[in-house]
Amino acid sequence: MKTAVNVVVWRGAAIRAERRTLVLAASLVVVMLGLGLLGLCFGASWANPGEVFAALGGYGDSVVVIRDWRLPRVLAGLVFGAALGVAGAIFQNLTRNPMGSPDVIGLDAGAYTGALVALTVLGGAAGTLALSSVLGGLVVAAVIYLLSMRGGLSGLRLVVIGVAMNAMITALNSWIVLRADLDVAIAAVGWHAGSLNGIGWPKVVLPFAIIAVLLAVMTTRSHAMHQAALGDDLAVTSGVGLGGLRLLMVLVGVGCTATVTAVAGPIVFIALAAPQIGRRLAKAPGVPLLPAALTGAVLLQGADLIAQMLLAPVSLPVGVVSAAIGGCYLIWLLTKEVRRS
Repeated sequence: MKTAVNVVVWRGAAIRAERRTLVLAASLVVVMLGLGLLGLCFGASWANPGEVFAALGGYGDSVVVIRDWRLPRVLAGLVFGAALGVAGAIFQNLTRNPMGSPDVIGLDAGAYTGALVALTVLGGAAGTLALSSVLGGLVVAAVIYLLSMRGGLSGLRLVVIGVAMNAMITALNSWIVLRADLDVAIAAVGWHAGSLNGIGWPKVVLPFAIIAVLLAVMTTRSHAMHQAALGDDLAVTSGVGLGGLRLLMVLVGVGCTATVTAVAGPIVFIALAAPQIGRRLAKAPGVPLLPAALTGAVLLQGADLIAQMLLAPVSLPVGVVSAAIGGCYLIWLLTKEVRRS
């Protein structure tokens, strides 16, 4: 009886949340388009919107600058931000904890370890770098998941183990960088900051395709994910296979995180902040994927614009700005959680 009442209450809340989510999604899309246009206009030389639209159509003197240089960077900010937002939503639903994001529980660090191995041992080719990043993230995710399974899966235990793993893997990464050749170490440290500088079409076509597939797969299982987030008993009652679903969630979350890391380096705090900001804006009962994705896209694109403008004409790594913003958010989140407890 109690379970049936919970289902009815949840469905009513879900209908109201869906309406707010659609309104929020439309608003965030408008913000994304505005930030995208600003990103196409801003650069070493300012291009007015008329010049931007002409260049996108293949006309004018700024076609190469806008279509080949600025457009890939703008799209990378939007797509990578959405991927990080979804990855954060996946792990926050999995752990049922707002601290459960890839950069907090060590998945970013694991992907970075895989990339360091590719850079220092395997030559650092683009394909090898991407594959090593994914494998590094998967290995760390498997270790954390297996350690958290002892005595039954607990979101808090998973987060605590993930934080400990993050610290150990970060130390390992520092050791690898110190032992590497000077040129490789300089490249690795610069890449570790997380940057969209120098992004071009050859670097983003394959990652965009991979992220599109991962997001499409997760979209088909989003309803089951939200049911599982309400509790194992309710999920099993509604026919959700928890084992397969959790494995799929981990694979998609790690895939999104590692794909972004392989191209742009570890961009921290977007995956932590975007799902919770999106959830609060939508006033949703869980951590929905669409607001998380759109909020992540807005956050990363906005952070990249700040990184370009702050010390122009020098463009900072976007990870520096996202870390500063995310640090303030993390302090606020921890304070809120402490007061709640």
